[in-house]
Amino acid sequence: MVMIASSTFIGSHGASATNNSGGSWVDQNVTFTSGKMTIYATFRHPANAATVVPGVLLIAGSGPTDRNGNSSVEPGPVDTLKTLADWLSADGVATLRYDKLGSGQTGLGPFALDPASIGVSVFEQEARSALEFLAKEKDVNGHELGVFGHSEGALFALLLATGHAGPTPPIHALGLIEPLSLRYLDLITVQVDASLVAQVKSGAITKSLEKTVEKDLAHATAQLRTKGTVKANLPYGLASLLNPTNALYLAQADKFDPAVLSRELAKGTPVFLTCSNDDVQVSCNQVTRVAGGLTTSTAKLDFVHLFGVDHVLKVDASLTGTDYTKNLPFSPQLKSALSGFVAKYL
Repeated sequence: MVMIASSTFIGSHGASATNNSGGSWVDQNVTFTSGKMTIYATFRHPANAATVVPGVLLIAGSGPTDRNGNSSVEPGPVDTLKTLADWLSADGVATLRYDKLGSGQTGLGPFALDPASIGVSVFEQEARSALEFLAKEKDVNGHELGVFGHSEGALFALLLATGHAGPTPPIHALGLIEPLSLRYLDLITVQVDASLVAQVKSGAITKSLEKTVEKDLAHATAQLRTKGTVKANLPYGLASLLNPTNALYLAQADKFDPAVLSRELAKGTPVFLTCSNDDVQVSCNQVTRVAGGLTTSTAKLDFVHLFGVDHVLKVDASLTGTDYTKNLPFSPQLKSALSGFVAKYL
């Protein structure tokens, strides 16, 4: 088999922490509803109830990735979103991060018996519900709201900010961090092709088999785009990426080109955009497409090029994508750039 690398209000109080902005902050476990789902989340806010601060919604990347940025398919914690929450509170910003459908305490909820019925709108609406929850909190300034998405989460941040997810509280600033920057099935094709090239180079597979897998993937992609379906048990590891269970979601998500969406952003919206030369899942060339769309929309763009940083924002120049759960430091370059953006726009 060809192995194909993929990416991947209750009110109980948690731990308090002191940060660089002064005062202590609380991680509060909360719930909110979205449709028939109960979404479990962490609301980080000042311990002093009289303090009113900006608020940012954090949206996780693809797969069963929870509120902290940890995935059940990884061998340990990654903590990407938890780290972003740490940095933002240090700069005086409250955050809401949540276990999206299929992850953490939220799980599959009402979709447990029929996961194949999960489409894009479910994730759009849970993000919208999360932003509405955050905007209503008494210690959050509803006029200083941001939405920051990591990886696939950036697609949903864009869908919120451009109105595709329906009316939302006003979004004052947008964060697209190592964002999905191509149509979904195009990105899968790019990632599979890169994996195949590496396997041919190492001698793990033949050139003939590479062509066979590429052909099978092209056929599956065409079927998803024209019919919204895909065959079960695709060979050569492709079934781990494309299968009847995720067909509806992929067919719907693929209709959105982030570069096109970015052109629809409201004029003058501050946008924090990142790419890294050592991200093996999203390239700077891809992210530059989104930057072009943002320029067209005349957003206030802060485009940060990171160096020696992997997809989950850790200092890692290995270019392997296998060190996400290692105890590596998160990028100080990113932390500094984000702090500057927050000081200017939130």
